[in-house]
Formats: sequence, C-alpha cells, structure tokens
Amino acid sequence: MQTLLGKALPRHAEDIMVAALGDTRVVLVNGARQSGKSTLVRVVAKGRAAEWRDLDTAFSRRAAIDDPDGFVDAPTLMVIDEIQRAPDLLLSIKAQVDADPRPGRYLLTGSARILGLRALPDTLVGRMETIELWPFSQGEVDGAPDGFIDAAFEQGDRLRHSSTVTRHEYAERLVRGGFPEAVARTNERRRRSFFNSYVGDLIARDIQQLSDIERTTEMRALVQMLATRSGQPFTAATLSNELGLGVSTIKRYVALLEEVFLIKRIPAWSRNINSRATATAKLAFVDSGIAAHQIGADARSLARPTGQFGPLLEGFVTMELARQLTWSDEEAQLFHYRTRDQIEVDAVLENRRGEVVGIEVKAASTVNSGDFRGLRHLSDRIGDDFQVGIVLHTGQQTQTFGPKMLAVPVSALWECGTPGRRAPFG
Repeated sequence: MQTLLGKALPRHAEDIMVAALGDTRVVLVNGARQSGKSTLVRVVAKGRAAEWRDLDTAFSRRAAIDDPDGFVDAPTLMVIDEIQRAPDLLLSIKAQVDADPRPGRYLLTGSARILGLRALPDTLVGRMETIELWPFSQGEVDGAPDGFIDAAFEQGDRLRHSSTVTRHEYAERLVRGGFPEAVARTNERRRRSFFNSYVGDLIARDIQQLSDIERTTEMRALVQMLATRSGQPFTAATLSNELGLGVSTIKRYVALLEEVFLIKRIPAWSRNINSRATATAKLAFVDSGIAAHQIGADARSLARPTGQFGPLLEGFVTMELARQLTWSDEEAQLFHYRTRDQIEVDAVLENRRGEVVGIEVKAASTVNSGDFRGLRHLSDRIGDDFQVGIVLHTGQQTQTFGPKMLAVPVSALWECGTPGRRAPFG
C-alpha cells in the first residue's frame, strides 16, 4: 500500500515482492527516487523480523564502507535502502547468501541501475531478483485494473472499451504524472516546485555520485532538449550540434539519465534480433509530469493547437505500457517501429511466442483510416503473428477499421482488464 492524502493505494509490485522473498535470496527494488520504494518495502516487511539500514544517512554509509562484512551480517531479513550508495556491499551479501542460501535474506532498494554501476564488484547472478518500481500508474491512482496488455493479447480485435475521460482530463493526468508527491499536490505551483527540485537534486546528487560531471548546466539543457523531442528517434549527432557538446558527451549524459531512471530507452523493433541493437532507439521520460514541466506545459496550454499534447501523450502512453509490463501476465517486450520510408508505429509489444500488438497514439477524439497506415504495414510484414493494431485516441468509443484494426480510447490502458487481478501472484 502507498499512502496518499490519507488513502492507501495498493501497488501492483507488492504481490511480486512477496513472492520473490519466498524463493529468492536477494530481492532488489529498483526505480526512480520518490517513486515509493521505501514505503512499499515497509509494507512488505511489516510483521517480519527485519534489520533496517538506510545508506542515505552518513552514519550508516560510513559503517558500510568501513566494515562491509559486518554491516550485512544478520540472522534475519535485512532491508538496505539506496544500495547504490555503497555497491561494494553486494560482494559481502554474495558471501552471506552463498554460505546461507535461505530465501528472503536481503531486501534492497536502489535509485540507480545497479548493474550499470562501474564500481559494481559482482552482479549476484542467480541469487537476486530485480523488481522495477515506477511512479504510480494511472490504475494505481484510480484503483483500476491496469490490464490493457493482457486484454489486448487475449481479446485481439474483440477488445471493446468506452470512456468518459475528456481531452482536458487526459491533459491534467499528463502534467500531473505519477510521482506520489506530485499526485498529492493539487496546487499547480507547488507541483511545479516539486518537479523543479526533483530534477535539480537528481543532477546535483545522484548523477554526480555516478560520474563526475563538471558542467551541470549542460546536463539541465540536455534534459530540456530531450523533453522537446519526445517521441522522436534519439540521434546523438543532432543533439551534439544543437547543444555544442561532443557526441561522446551526449551519449554519456544520456546513459547517466537512464541509470537514474529519468528517461527510458525504447529500442526499435525488427524480426532480425541483431539489427535491434544497432537501430535508432527512442527516448521516453519515465514520468510525463517531469517532461511537461521541462517544456513549461500545463493542462491549459496543451489544449492549444500549437501545444505539445501529441508528443507528450505518446510518451505518457509509452510509459504506462512500460509500467504495466512489470506485472502483466503476458510476458512481452516494448519497442517502437520505424522504416527508412518513415513509416512508424509508436509502440510495438511482442510476447515470447512472437505475437505482436501494435499501438499508435493520436491526441484527437476522431480517427480515420489513414491513422492505421503504419499498423497495416506492420501487419502485412508480420502476417499471422500480428494480433491487433490499436489507435489510442481521446474520444469515448471503440471503433473497428477492418480486420485486426481498432480505434480505442486511451483510458483503456488502465480501465481494461479483470478487477483485482494485479499480478501473476495475486
């Protein structure tokens, strides 16, 4: 449960964490700062005998550095908050769990991608399960099923959904984002204050820990530039020219922003797995509220014809899908699709059987046949493995546009699915 304005909000990751502690020696909850990791860990550890360590405090951090073996020596579950602040502890944890392989020995949280830390002594392969915790999904805020991915693969073009969410309400959700602190702040000025402090602290604190960067103003400029290019392929050379930074610096800075969960890389889809690694990826902000704040957008400005509603809505949808993939029954991966002829599909979901669901995002309440161009191209290329092509729009009804083609309201993302089915272990 996550407490928000006195209301307890269930988190989908809770069931997964409980199950992991039942059969895995080390469980790592990794995700952005202020996404609710510590709160959720307290809920899961409640009622268990547990030792607590917080590496954000100087006292605990110094103890961990001076005596890592003694620091992690405990007969019961040990909870260690912000493990990336003392990554050498992982080697001591490895020794402990190799000597005593009982499940549920350590519950860790991290605000940086632990496996990406250059100082990492060991990856605990086979001993650790990593659970990603994102800011709130829309379904977690609303108490809705969050079952769109499962519904899309199970029902295909039989999926139906109607919505009462207006375009303005979508804009409000987009600029609010999902960070618990931002969701709790109904005053727009106070919410903007949170976003501004969040990005500033992330650059000055977490990124500085990962890598010495001398000119933080350049990092801030890059963050703003990436926000203006939401939904566009990531090209380091183009950003290099516009910001006056070297290509290698751009790539390094972007990698750091990924490590601290500010942005997420969406790889290009291809049937040729080798080509996926070299094709141009897209970057999405983990939280739409942060992205909107970086370009100075609010719900009112997004309604204007010159607003950034379309690109920001695409990023919002992309990250709702990314969140949902961490708990959906359907094991799938998230991609985008783009050909040399500029035929595009905003999001491509492919499951372990090679079945594909294609998704386009349109920030309008009406849809026409031309909006399915990319989806039809993808369907022709894949054949029978193509399950359904969906154009998500801001209207209220589902409409069919031929075999395997649907126009569906955006709110289907969190309102579709079986109520109460929150995770495979629920």
